[in-house]
Amino acid sequence: MTLLSEETEVFEAAPGQRCAVLFLARRRTPGPGDAGRSARAVAEQLEVLRAQGWLLSVDGILAGGGRRSEDTPTVYDTGFSHDVDFVGMFEAPTASDALDGTLALEQAGWARLLRTEWLIGPKEFLPVVGPASRGEEDGWGFFALWKWNSAWQAATAEERRAYDLECDDAFSSDVRNGAAIAGRYRLDSASQWDHVGVWRVPSVAMVQAAMREHTRVADFKFTTSRHYIGRRTRLDDAFRRK
Repeated sequence: MTLLSEETEVFEAAPGQRCAVLFLARRRTPGPGDAGRSARAVAEQLEVLRAQGWLLSVDGILAGGGRRSEDTPTVYDTGFSHDVDFVGMFEAPTASDALDGTLALEQAGWARLLRTEWLIGPKEFLPVVGPASRGEEDGWGFFALWKWNSAWQAATAEERRAYDLECDDAFSSDVRNGAAIAGRYRLDSASQWDHVGVWRVPSVAMVQAAMREHTRVADFKFTTSRHYIGRRTRLDDAFRRK
């Protein structure tokens, strides 16, 4: 895979074919008795996908799959401030696995419980976890979707490289302040977005401070972006909420 932007001191290219399965979900009102049945069927299908090498949480992705048997399916509750009820990301072994697994989840009952925008794309950069990260004690997630704008398209290679290095300063600050970055994924083959990046963070305040730093280095001059922030919750708990 050709990188859209170069490696930096913070970001290293990811080998292999692993693929993000990002979802932006709104709850449906299922028929009588259908909610529990559909949720159980989805849980069973997720176990099948786990056995096939899927990672089912941002925490699992950040851990590199080292504790797959303990990788509880989790999402992030965003309904308090966004137009979707929750967002989340799984990681599939390959793009074809991602497509097949998403279809299997929908057919198992996911589609009866949720109206979902699925975004699928290959892993571009490896996760970045620094010593300030508190692991799963950090219960917030920050999801950033972005696409390169016309100014980036018109920029020279030297201008893009200088921009990447300026942004690298901000990302280094994020990691020092406790953000664990679950790599970066390409979405441009089947989406309006070019990339997604997902952070596990200790608080909303940390994200607000990070956005000020990214604004200072002019991170947003070359991008159009959409951001979601939410609190971690188990997927089965998210299904039960109204």
